[in-house]
Amino acid sequence: MADTTKVPTKSEPTERPTGLKEWRPFEHLRHEIDRLFDDFGGGFLRSPFARSMSDVESFRHTGLAKHGAPVVDVVEKDNEYEITAELPGMDEKNIEVNLSDGILTIKGEKREEKEEKKKDYYVSERRYGSFQRSFQVPEGVNTDKIEAAFKNGVLTLSLPKLPEAQKQEKKIAIKKG
Repeated sequence: MADTTKVPTKSEPTERPTGLKEWRPFEHLRHEIDRLFDDFGGGFLRSPFARSMSDVESFRHTGLAKHGAPVVDVVEKDNEYEITAELPGMDEKNIEVNLSDGILTIKGEKREEKEEKKKDYYVSERRYGSFQRSFQVPEGVNTDKIEAAFKNGVLTLSLPKLPEAQKQEKKIAIKKG
């Protein structure tokens, strides 16, 4: 039999070296895709509601997108901009739309309480949540005529353009060369 010598060992908790970030591959992928779309969306394709890169980053870091911010679509039409926000399960009395200094803000609060009493058990649940989304109103919008409608859990805002801001289409004749 071979001689074996036992050596005392000491186990220490391993700590992550400072400065190293947790590996999050999907967050990195999302950041890269967002960057790609931001690069593509510049110039003449830029939406009047688009935010600068710093605004997008600050919005993303607030966590609003993860915690109940509504899905919003913005569409530019010939004579107006239309914003639709999906707000399922909400009442119009819990939604507020404000315009101040060229910023259009949609706010809402949802409260849900459920109580169930049976012979063998009692369940009481409460859920509360609020959200806020803001948009810079582009130049050329008639702010006095902005309208909001709420139907089947969808808020629709119509931002009519001033006549001079509407696209004037002119047909140009093509001459034989």
